[in-house]
Amino acid sequence: MISSNIRRRSPILFAALLLSGIALHAQTTGSRLLTYSDADGRIKKVQTITHWEIKRQQILDRMQLAMGPLPGRDPAGPLQVNIKDSLQQRNHIRYEITFMAAENEPVPAFLFVPLRKGKHAAVLALHGTSPLGKKSITNENGGKANRAYAEELADRGYVVIAPDYPSFGDMKDYNFEQDRYASGTMKAIFNHLRCIDLLQSMENVDSARIGVIGHSLGGHNAMFAAAFDRRIKVIVASCGWTKFSYYNIGEEASKRYGGRLGPWAQTRYMPLLREKYGLDQQRMPFDFDEVIATLAPRPFFSNSPVNDGNFDVKGVKEGMADVAPVYSLFGMPQHLQASYPDAAHDFPPAQRLEAYRLMDKVLKHNPEAHTLLP
Repeated sequence: MISSNIRRRSPILFAALLLSGIALHAQTTGSRLLTYSDADGRIKKVQTITHWEIKRQQILDRMQLAMGPLPGRDPAGPLQVNIKDSLQQRNHIRYEITFMAAENEPVPAFLFVPLRKGKHAAVLALHGTSPLGKKSITNENGGKANRAYAEELADRGYVVIAPDYPSFGDMKDYNFEQDRYASGTMKAIFNHLRCIDLLQSMENVDSARIGVIGHSLGGHNAMFAAAFDRRIKVIVASCGWTKFSYYNIGEEASKRYGGRLGPWAQTRYMPLLREKYGLDQQRMPFDFDEVIATLAPRPFFSNSPVNDGNFDVKGVKEGMADVAPVYSLFGMPQHLQASYPDAAHDFPPAQRLEAYRLMDKVLKHNPEAHTLLP
Protein backbone atom coordinates (compact mmCIF):
# COMPACT_ATOMS: atom_id res chain seq x y z
CA MET A 1 0.00 0.00 0.00
CA ILE A 2 1.24 3.53 -0.79
CA SER A 3 1.46 5.57 2.39
CA SER A 4 -0.86 8.57 2.60
CA ASN A 5 2.17 10.60 3.66
CA ILE A 6 3.87 10.05 0.29
CA ARG A 7 0.69 10.80 -1.66
CA ARG A 8 0.36 14.01 0.33
CA ARG A 9 3.91 15.12 -0.38
CA SER A 10 3.78 14.89 -4.17
CA PRO A 11 0.67 13.09 -5.46
CA ILE A 12 0.96 13.90 -9.18
CA LEU A 13 4.65 13.10 -9.55
CA PHE A 14 4.41 10.02 -7.38
CA ALA A 15 1.49 8.58 -9.35
CA ALA A 16 3.36 9.09 -12.60
CA LEU A 17 6.47 7.43 -11.24
CA LEU A 18 4.49 4.51 -9.88
CA LEU A 19 2.86 3.76 -13.24
CA SER A 20 6.14 4.02 -15.14
CA GLY A 21 8.00 1.89 -12.61
CA ILE A 22 5.53 -1.00 -12.61
CA ALA A 23 5.54 -1.10 -16.40
CA LEU A 24 9.27 -0.87 -16.89
CA HIS A 25 11.37 -2.54 -14.26
CA ALA A 26 10.90 -6.15 -15.26
CA GLN A 27 12.07 -5.25 -18.77
CA THR A 28 15.19 -3.31 -17.90
CA THR A 29 17.42 -5.09 -15.39
CA GLY A 30 20.67 -6.96 -15.78
CA SER A 31 21.71 -7.84 -19.33
CA ARG A 32 18.76 -5.84 -20.69
CA LEU A 33 20.09 -2.47 -19.60
CA LEU A 34 20.26 -1.40 -23.24
CA THR A 35 16.50 -1.45 -23.71
CA TYR A 36 13.99 1.32 -23.06
CA SER A 37 10.24 1.82 -23.20
CA ASP A 38 8.96 4.20 -25.85
CA ALA A 39 5.98 6.54 -25.49
CA ASP A 40 3.60 3.69 -26.35
CA GLY A 41 5.13 1.35 -23.78
CA ARG A 42 6.92 -0.77 -26.37
CA ILE A 43 10.33 -2.18 -25.41
CA LYS A 44 13.04 -1.07 -27.84
CA LYS A 45 16.79 -1.42 -28.08
CA VAL A 46 19.05 1.44 -27.06
CA GLN A 47 21.03 2.14 -30.21
CA THR A 48 21.95 5.81 -29.83
CA ILE A 49 22.89 8.24 -27.09
CA THR A 50 19.46 9.83 -27.55
CA HIS A 51 17.85 6.49 -26.79
CA TRP A 52 20.09 6.12 -23.75
CA GLU A 53 18.97 9.48 -22.38
CA ILE A 54 15.39 8.19 -22.43
CA LYS A 55 16.43 5.02 -20.61
CA ARG A 56 18.54 6.94 -18.12
CA GLN A 57 15.60 9.10 -17.12
CA GLN A 58 13.45 5.99 -16.73
CA ILE A 59 16.01 4.58 -14.28
CA LEU A 60 16.03 7.83 -12.30
CA ASP A 61 12.23 7.76 -12.21
CA ARG A 62 12.26 4.26 -10.78
CA MET A 63 14.90 5.13 -8.20
CA GLN A 64 12.45 7.76 -6.99
CA LEU A 65 9.80 5.10 -6.55
CA ALA A 66 11.95 3.69 -3.76
CA MET A 67 13.34 6.98 -2.47
CA GLY A 68 10.48 9.37 -3.06
CA PRO A 69 10.63 12.36 -5.43
CA LEU A 70 13.65 14.63 -5.51
CA PRO A 71 12.41 18.11 -4.52
CA GLY A 72 13.11 20.98 -6.83
CA ARG A 73 15.82 23.38 -5.78
CA ASP A 74 17.37 26.68 -6.80
CA PRO A 75 21.12 26.02 -7.19
CA ALA A 76 21.73 29.71 -6.60
CA GLY A 77 19.46 29.81 -3.57
CA PRO A 78 20.88 31.23 -0.33
CA LEU A 79 23.06 28.72 1.52
CA GLN A 80 23.53 30.89 4.63
CA VAL A 81 26.92 29.39 5.47
CA ASN A 82 27.85 29.77 9.12
CA ILE A 83 31.42 29.05 10.28
CA LYS A 84 31.38 27.51 13.75
CA ASP A 85 35.10 26.79 14.12
CA SER A 86 38.33 26.51 12.15
CA LEU A 87 41.59 24.60 12.48
CA GLN A 88 44.74 24.92 10.39
CA GLN A 89 46.10 21.51 9.42
CA ARG A 90 49.34 21.31 7.47
CA ASN A 91 48.52 22.72 4.00
CA HIS A 92 44.83 23.53 4.55
CA ILE A 93 42.26 24.95 6.95
CA ARG A 94 39.40 22.80 8.16
CA TYR A 95 36.26 24.81 8.78
CA GLU A 96 33.36 23.42 10.76
CA ILE A 97 30.28 24.89 9.12
CA THR A 98 26.55 24.63 8.83
CA PHE A 99 24.60 25.67 5.74
CA MET A 100 20.96 25.65 4.77
CA ALA A 101 19.99 23.04 2.21
CA ALA A 102 16.55 24.66 2.22
CA GLU A 103 14.52 26.76 4.65
CA ASN A 104 14.88 25.30 8.15
CA GLU A 105 17.10 22.48 6.86
CA PRO A 106 20.58 23.00 8.35
CA VAL A 107 23.42 20.70 7.28
CA PRO A 108 26.57 20.38 9.43
CA ALA A 109 29.77 19.75 7.48
CA PHE A 110 33.53 20.02 7.45
CA LEU A 111 34.95 22.21 4.70
CA PHE A 112 38.66 21.77 3.94
CA VAL A 113 40.23 24.68 2.03
CA PRO A 114 43.84 24.71 0.73
CA LEU A 115 46.16 27.46 1.88
CA ARG A 116 47.50 27.70 -1.66
CA LYS A 117 45.75 30.39 -3.70
CA GLY A 118 44.01 29.77 -7.00
CA LYS A 119 41.22 27.66 -8.45
CA HIS A 120 41.08 24.13 -7.08
CA ALA A 121 39.40 20.86 -7.86
CA ALA A 122 36.87 19.82 -5.23
CA VAL A 123 35.47 16.64 -3.73
CA LEU A 124 32.27 15.73 -1.92
CA ALA A 125 33.37 13.17 0.70
CA LEU A 126 30.65 11.01 2.24
CA HIS A 127 31.08 8.98 5.41
CA GLY A 128 30.02 5.43 6.21
CA THR A 129 27.75 4.10 8.94
CA SER A 130 29.31 5.63 12.04
CA PRO A 131 27.98 7.62 15.00
CA LEU A 132 30.93 9.95 14.40
CA GLY A 133 29.47 11.09 11.09
CA LYS A 134 31.84 13.37 9.20
CA LYS A 135 34.60 12.88 11.78
CA SER A 136 34.81 9.22 10.78
CA ILE A 137 36.54 10.19 7.51
CA THR A 138 39.17 12.33 9.21
CA ASN A 139 42.09 11.48 11.47
CA GLU A 140 39.73 11.96 14.42
CA ASN A 141 37.97 8.68 13.66
CA GLY A 142 39.38 6.62 16.52
CA GLY A 143 42.30 5.08 14.70
CA LYS A 144 40.66 3.75 11.52
CA ALA A 145 43.52 4.74 9.25
CA ASN A 146 41.85 3.43 6.09
CA ARG A 147 38.81 5.68 6.46
CA ALA A 148 40.37 9.17 6.68
CA TYR A 149 39.91 9.90 3.00
CA ALA A 150 38.39 13.36 3.47
CA GLU A 151 41.50 14.57 5.27
CA GLU A 152 43.83 12.70 2.91
CA LEU A 153 42.25 14.41 -0.09
CA ALA A 154 42.55 17.76 1.66
CA ASP A 155 46.24 17.01 2.16
CA ARG A 156 46.46 16.40 -1.58
CA GLY A 157 45.21 19.95 -2.17
CA TYR A 158 41.52 19.45 -2.89
CA VAL A 159 38.74 21.60 -1.53
CA VAL A 160 36.71 18.96 0.34
CA ILE A 161 33.23 19.15 1.82
CA ALA A 162 32.17 16.37 4.20
CA PRO A 163 28.58 16.61 5.45
CA ASP A 164 26.88 14.55 8.15
CA TYR A 165 24.31 12.03 6.95
CA PRO A 166 20.98 12.50 8.78
CA SER A 167 21.01 10.51 12.07
CA PHE A 168 24.82 10.56 12.38
CA GLY A 169 27.33 13.02 13.77
CA ASP A 170 25.82 16.41 14.54
CA MET A 171 22.59 15.23 12.88
CA LYS A 172 22.19 12.33 15.32
CA ASP A 173 18.82 13.64 16.52
CA TYR A 174 17.36 14.14 13.06
CA ASN A 175 13.60 13.53 12.95
CA PHE A 176 12.67 11.75 9.73
CA GLU A 177 8.96 11.78 10.59
CA GLN A 178 8.73 15.56 10.49
CA ASP A 179 10.61 16.35 7.29
CA ARG A 180 9.29 16.71 3.73
CA TYR A 181 11.10 13.70 2.29
CA ALA A 182 9.84 10.19 1.61
CA SER A 183 13.14 8.67 2.73
CA GLY A 184 16.36 9.44 4.53
CA THR A 185 18.13 8.52 1.29
CA MET A 186 16.38 11.28 -0.64
CA LYS A 187 17.00 13.78 2.14
CA ALA A 188 20.70 12.93 1.92
CA ILE A 189 20.69 13.22 -1.87
CA PHE A 190 19.16 16.69 -1.64
CA ASN A 191 21.76 17.72 0.96
CA HIS A 192 24.55 16.37 -1.23
CA LEU A 193 23.37 18.26 -4.29
CA ARG A 194 23.33 21.40 -2.17
CA CYS A 195 26.92 20.60 -1.17
CA ILE A 196 27.79 20.74 -4.87
CA ASP A 197 25.96 24.09 -5.08
CA LEU A 198 28.08 25.33 -2.18
CA LEU A 199 31.32 24.17 -3.80
CA GLN A 200 30.41 25.85 -7.06
CA SER A 201 29.66 29.09 -5.22
CA MET A 202 33.22 29.27 -3.87
CA GLU A 203 35.65 31.57 -5.68
CA ASN A 204 38.56 29.18 -5.17
CA VAL A 205 36.76 26.16 -6.67
CA ASP A 206 36.81 25.30 -10.36
CA SER A 207 33.14 24.42 -10.84
CA ALA A 208 33.94 22.06 -13.72
CA ARG A 209 36.26 19.88 -11.59
CA ILE A 210 34.21 18.21 -8.87
CA GLY A 211 34.19 14.56 -7.80
CA VAL A 212 32.63 12.40 -5.09
CA ILE A 213 33.95 9.62 -2.86
CA GLY A 214 32.47 7.48 -0.12
CA HIS A 215 32.81 4.21 1.79
CA SER A 216 29.93 1.83 2.61
CA LEU A 217 26.92 4.08 3.32
CA GLY A 218 28.97 6.84 1.73
CA GLY A 219 29.75 4.61 -1.23
CA HIS A 220 26.20 4.08 -2.41
CA ASN A 221 25.29 7.66 -1.54
CA ALA A 222 28.16 8.82 -3.76
CA MET A 223 26.54 6.82 -6.55
CA PHE A 224 23.08 8.20 -5.79
CA ALA A 225 24.27 11.82 -5.73
CA ALA A 226 26.12 11.44 -9.03
CA ALA A 227 23.12 9.72 -10.63
CA PHE A 228 21.06 12.86 -10.02
CA ASP A 229 23.84 15.41 -10.57
CA ARG A 230 26.02 15.41 -13.67
CA ARG A 231 28.16 18.20 -12.29
CA ILE A 232 29.99 15.38 -10.49
CA LYS A 233 32.68 14.30 -12.96
CA VAL A 234 34.21 11.24 -11.26
CA ILE A 235 32.71 8.80 -8.76
CA VAL A 236 34.47 6.54 -6.23
CA ALA A 237 32.47 4.00 -4.22
CA SER A 238 34.19 1.79 -1.65
CA CYS A 239 32.24 -1.21 -0.28
CA GLY A 240 29.08 0.61 -1.29
CA TRP A 241 27.07 -1.85 -3.35
CA THR A 242 26.26 -5.19 -4.82
CA LYS A 243 23.19 -6.26 -6.75
CA PHE A 244 20.29 -6.64 -4.34
CA SER A 245 20.06 -10.38 -5.02
CA TYR A 246 23.58 -10.78 -3.59
CA TYR A 247 23.15 -8.58 -0.53
CA ASN A 248 23.92 -10.64 2.57
CA ILE A 249 23.40 -9.85 6.26
CA GLY A 250 23.18 -13.32 7.77
CA GLU A 251 20.26 -15.23 9.21
CA GLU A 252 20.12 -13.52 12.61
CA ALA A 253 20.20 -10.01 11.17
CA SER A 254 17.64 -11.01 8.56
CA LYS A 255 15.24 -12.02 11.33
CA ARG A 256 15.94 -8.82 13.25
CA TYR A 257 15.20 -6.60 10.23
CA GLY A 258 12.26 -8.64 9.01
CA GLY A 259 13.98 -9.84 5.86
CA ARG A 260 17.28 -9.99 4.02
CA LEU A 261 16.72 -6.56 2.49
CA GLY A 262 15.42 -5.12 5.76
CA PRO A 263 18.43 -2.89 6.46
CA TRP A 264 17.74 -0.95 3.26
CA ALA A 265 14.23 -0.21 4.54
CA GLN A 266 15.24 1.51 7.78
CA THR A 267 13.73 4.95 8.30
CA ARG A 268 17.12 6.55 7.69
CA TYR A 269 17.36 4.85 4.28
CA MET A 270 14.42 3.74 2.07
CA PRO A 271 11.39 2.66 4.17
CA LEU A 272 9.27 2.45 1.01
CA LEU A 273 11.11 -0.77 0.15
CA ARG A 274 9.14 -2.36 2.97
CA GLU A 275 5.94 -0.32 2.79
CA LYS A 276 5.43 -0.61 -0.97
CA TYR A 277 7.51 -3.57 -2.07
CA GLY A 278 7.47 -5.89 0.93
CA LEU A 279 11.25 -6.36 0.75
CA ASP A 280 10.61 -8.56 -2.28
CA GLN A 281 13.62 -8.69 -4.58
CA GLN A 282 11.39 -9.37 -7.60
CA ARG A 283 9.43 -6.17 -6.97
CA MET A 284 12.34 -3.82 -6.31
CA PRO A 285 12.03 -0.81 -8.62
CA PHE A 286 15.76 -0.46 -9.29
CA ASP A 287 19.08 -2.24 -8.84
CA PHE A 288 22.64 -1.05 -8.44
CA ASP A 289 23.83 -1.95 -11.92
CA GLU A 290 21.20 0.48 -13.17
CA VAL A 291 22.43 3.21 -10.81
CA ILE A 292 25.96 2.79 -12.15
CA ALA A 293 24.65 2.87 -15.71
CA THR A 294 23.24 6.36 -15.10
CA LEU A 295 26.79 7.53 -14.38
CA ALA A 296 28.06 6.71 -17.88
CA PRO A 297 30.28 7.84 -19.45
CA ARG A 298 31.78 9.48 -16.36
CA PRO A 299 34.65 7.56 -14.71
CA PHE A 300 33.44 5.23 -11.96
CA PHE A 301 35.74 3.32 -9.59
CA SER A 302 34.51 0.61 -7.25
CA ASN A 303 36.62 -0.76 -4.40
CA SER A 304 34.96 -4.14 -3.75
CA PRO A 305 36.90 -6.44 -1.41
CA VAL A 306 36.46 -10.17 -1.96
CA ASN A 307 35.68 -10.75 1.72
CA ASP A 308 33.09 -8.02 2.22
CA GLY A 309 30.45 -9.71 4.37
CA ASN A 310 27.54 -7.54 3.22
CA PHE A 311 28.26 -6.53 -0.36
CA ASP A 312 29.03 -9.85 -2.00
CA VAL A 313 31.72 -9.44 -4.63
CA LYS A 314 29.94 -11.86 -6.98
CA GLY A 315 27.10 -9.35 -7.32
CA VAL A 316 29.60 -6.57 -7.98
CA LYS A 317 31.29 -8.50 -10.78
CA GLU A 318 27.95 -9.41 -12.31
CA GLY A 319 26.80 -5.80 -12.05
CA MET A 320 29.97 -4.46 -13.65
CA ALA A 321 29.50 -6.89 -16.54
CA ASP A 322 25.90 -5.68 -16.90
CA VAL A 323 26.99 -2.05 -17.11
CA ALA A 324 29.94 -2.55 -19.47
CA PRO A 325 27.83 -2.35 -22.68
CA VAL A 326 26.50 1.04 -21.59
CA TYR A 327 30.01 2.45 -21.23
CA SER A 328 30.92 0.84 -24.57
CA LEU A 329 27.96 2.64 -26.15
CA PHE A 330 29.77 5.87 -25.29
CA GLY A 331 33.12 4.50 -26.48
CA MET A 332 34.47 4.79 -22.91
CA PRO A 333 34.84 1.22 -21.56
CA GLN A 334 38.00 2.26 -19.70
CA HIS A 335 35.94 4.62 -17.52
CA LEU A 336 34.32 1.67 -15.74
CA GLN A 337 36.83 0.41 -13.17
CA ALA A 338 36.85 -1.91 -10.18
CA SER A 339 39.43 -3.30 -7.77
CA TYR A 340 38.91 -6.52 -5.81
CA PRO A 341 41.40 -6.55 -2.92
CA ASP A 342 41.85 -9.51 -0.60
CA ALA A 343 40.26 -7.66 2.30
CA ALA A 344 37.05 -7.40 4.30
CA HIS A 345 34.74 -4.36 4.48
CA ASP A 346 37.54 -1.80 4.20
CA PHE A 347 39.24 0.74 1.94
CA PRO A 348 42.87 -0.47 1.81
CA PRO A 349 45.76 1.92 1.07
CA ALA A 350 46.47 0.60 -2.43
CA GLN A 351 42.85 1.06 -3.48
CA ARG A 352 42.63 4.53 -1.96
CA LEU A 353 45.75 5.58 -3.83
CA GLU A 354 44.35 4.11 -7.05
CA ALA A 355 41.14 6.05 -6.50
CA TYR A 356 42.99 9.29 -5.71
CA ARG A 357 45.11 8.98 -8.84
CA LEU A 358 42.00 8.49 -10.94
CA MET A 359 40.45 11.59 -9.40
CA ASP A 360 43.66 13.54 -9.99
CA LYS A 361 43.63 12.53 -13.65
CA VAL A 362 39.96 13.21 -14.34
CA LEU A 363 39.88 16.48 -12.39
CA LYS A 364 43.23 17.66 -13.79
CA HIS A 365 44.64 18.04 -10.30
CA ASN A 366 48.34 18.00 -9.41
CA PRO A 367 48.79 17.02 -5.75
CA GLU A 368 52.53 17.74 -5.96
CA ALA A 369 51.69 21.43 -6.27
CA HIS A 370 50.29 21.26 -2.74
CA THR A 371 53.36 20.12 -0.84
CA LEU A 372 52.59 19.71 2.84
CA LEU A 373 53.77 22.63 4.91
CA PRO A 374 55.99 21.93 7.93
